[in-house]
Amino acid sequence: MTGTAPLSGLRILDLTELLPGPYATQQLAEMGAEVIKVERPAGDAARAMFPGLFAAVNRGKKSIVLNLKAEADRAAFLGLAKRADVVIEGYRPGVTARLGIDYETLCAINPGLVYCSVSGYGQTGPARDWPGHDLNYAAMAGAAAISGAPDGPPDYTTGVPIGDLSAAMYAIITILAALRARDATGRGQYLDVAITDALASWVAPRYGVWDAGRRAGREVTKADILRRAAYGIFETADGKYITIGAIETHFFRRLIRATGMTGFDDPALDDFAARTARTDDIRAALTPLIAARPYALWAQVFEAEDVPFAPVNALDDLARDPHLKSRGVVRAVGEAQVIAFPVPMAGMGEPAGHVPAVGEHQAEILGQAQETE
Repeated sequence: MTGTAPLSGLRILDLTELLPGPYATQQLAEMGAEVIKVERPAGDAARAMFPGLFAAVNRGKKSIVLNLKAEADRAAFLGLAKRADVVIEGYRPGVTARLGIDYETLCAINPGLVYCSVSGYGQTGPARDWPGHDLNYAAMAGAAAISGAPDGPPDYTTGVPIGDLSAAMYAIITILAALRARDATGRGQYLDVAITDALASWVAPRYGVWDAGRRAGREVTKADILRRAAYGIFETADGKYITIGAIETHFFRRLIRATGMTGFDDPALDDFAARTARTDDIRAALTPLIAARPYALWAQVFEAEDVPFAPVNALDDLARDPHLKSRGVVRAVGEAQVIAFPVPMAGMGEPAGHVPAVGEHQAEILGQAQETE
């Protein structure tokens, strides 16, 4: 699309490592922000631990190296912060104060600064100093307790680090909201983004089901929340997998017609709760039917009958999937394949491709800072 990128002219100093902060700032970079990745001398730990992850969430950024424990480098950072729009950091609580780069210090030299801290449990509370990772945050947020099999123990099998990514999205949302508020007030603000809080917010729809049952005097179990009739993943005759999501009555009836499934013609099953009570029976009847025919045939039948379905794509299927390909979800950038920013916007072109080397932009960024002194 033509035009100026939505966040063109915005300068962000990124002090984060690994996933939540870097994912947030990479998305902001895709929207046109200048993101300066401020790395410690050893570089972001993800460079060595997870090089593919590092490349995915740091494309399009500039890298400088500063030892913030050294007075000269700290002074250089303060000079950059004085002219920045956003600082985002992912240290454990208290570290920025010890380094002398906390919000209070930076706000004094740049009142319009939006300062975002991303941490596991937040800047306050009994667990604020606990170390952790996605699984730990998901457990505290209630997500692990309602993951896995409806009748099974707590699990956490999403395959995607949703805690880290939920925090990244709330960092993006609140940074942009704070910048909008700054337009009106001229002042920035401090944002305390906790991964646990962010994921708890995503648990809200399930919590609502639980709370409604509580207020009605019923005990709501994990199975009550997760169990859905005619909803799941099924293996086809050619060893592929297909998802079916015939939750609503009209879709359930179309599924029966499309598969020839018998024994479920009772009009009482037009009621969602009645169907849910027979979830196991429905799955038992559906499984051998789906297993008797190849994926391509079921895809043709379900599309014709308007039954909710989709393939279970492996990662190496994404670039070949006809729908995802038509949407430009996976793009070739040089020899790499990347997941593009998911929403087309004016001023945004091809995905950023360049992954910065450690300190690659040192002379450019620090030179600019000296020129403006």
